[in-house]
Amino acid sequence: MANIVITGAARGIALELVKLHASAGDLVYALARDLSKADALNALASGSGGKVSVHACDVGDDASVRAAAGQVSDSVDILYNVAGVTGTVTPELESTDWAVFDDALNIMLKGPLRVLNAFLPHLQAGSKIINISSQLAASTWPYGGFYGYVAAKAGLNRLMRSVALDLKDKGIIIGLIHPGWVQTDMGGAGADITPVESATGVKKLAEGWTLEHSGDFYKWNGEAHPW
Repeated sequence: MANIVITGAARGIALELVKLHASAGDLVYALARDLSKADALNALASGSGGKVSVHACDVGDDASVRAAAGQVSDSVDILYNVAGVTGTVTPELESTDWAVFDDALNIMLKGPLRVLNAFLPHLQAGSKIINISSQLAASTWPYGGFYGYVAAKAGLNRLMRSVALDLKDKGIIIGLIHPGWVQTDMGGAGADITPVESATGVKKLAEGWTLEHSGDFYKWNGEAHPW
């Protein structure tokens, strides 16, 4: 049995990760920003036989993150940073909605580091921090738009490569994953793969990640992602 922490757990890929880990017999701490809008997660937890516990956690707020970490008494084997927002999709050439832009950075760039800060005392040699990134983070992405989103995800990739180097002596492993174009609220109904397909690939990658590849960037299907 492993101890698992998942942010953004109320929906999408993160909710499927909760289901997969709970089904495998793991103990899951499911973190969500607004528990009043987490009906599926709450129902899952109530029928999990204690395998899933739900906790309020806004990754954009330091006090909220630290309060959530304070409710975890166990060491953590895998910590998934999944919480995210879309931001503005269309190009913002003549003007930028800075509030929306800053929210993207706060949630998807600062947020994972906040979570790492708060949960570091629960991590040990062999623990893994798996960050959901995006193909939009890569310089190989051939389209425009998504300014706040791409800035956050590209920054996350480089930030976590630095973190991987700084934690290597402690044996803590960092992973970055493009989860695919997924049929979620963010990805839309016309996306390529289902949340179950994505989460299954992410979980398999996370469980097999080694210190040798700490800080690397992969696709959900196990292929290395150029960036």
